[in-house]
Amino acid sequence: MTGAPTRAASPPSEVAARYLEALYYIRAEGMSARPARLAQWLGVSRPTVTLALRRLARDGLLRLEASKEIELTPRGASEAAALVRRHRITERWLTDHVGLDWVAADEEAARLEHAISETVVGRLYELLGRPLTCPHGNPIPGHSEQDPDEIRLSQIPSGQTVRLTRISEVAEREVPLLLGQLLERRLVPGAVLEVGEHGAERLALLVEGRRTQVTLETAERIWAVPYSTPAS
Repeated sequence: MTGAPTRAASPPSEVAARYLEALYYIRAEGMSARPARLAQWLGVSRPTVTLALRRLARDGLLRLEASKEIELTPRGASEAAALVRRHRITERWLTDHVGLDWVAADEEAARLEHAISETVVGRLYELLGRPLTCPHGNPIPGHSEQDPDEIRLSQIPSGQTVRLTRISEVAEREVPLLLGQLLERRLVPGAVLEVGEHGAERLALLVEGRRTQVTLETAERIWAVPYSTPAS
């Protein structure tokens, strides 16, 4: 007599998805994934995070290490990557074809990513011409990876010319107004700029002939690569 057929694991709930996505972003930035940071990032209490993490561990999506580090299991990592992939492809569609700005597209994509199917997002990806990044320059899981030569803008010496590559997803969630401010200052992926003086709290920049400044905290959330003027 054969055993009962194995049931496929159901997709994570919307609440579980929020935690998985947050852990993906934190890990992608090379930050320590601990309950305290997760609580701050999601804007919830420590007890709420503790309860949610226990449920996710019970469901086989993550492990709580003795060091308090949170580690995604292979299944958890796969689910998280799928969520981020849907979010970033949806964002690209909303900005490139629907005409929403950065901020509105990010908010709408956060709602849609829980409802859109892998079939639809796969078709969107093809229709969009197989983009490699979201509008903020972050790679699309399964289709591209971060540039290994990237450096945080805050760590680049004065006088160096760089090309911006991406805006941290962590920054988007921690400082919602940041995207709008960067867009106004033309600090977008692909922009070429010169790094100016490093102050105690702010960093001077020269962008398209215009002088501007960002806080060092903001500069920590912007990534760039060295830029050389193309030969004529």
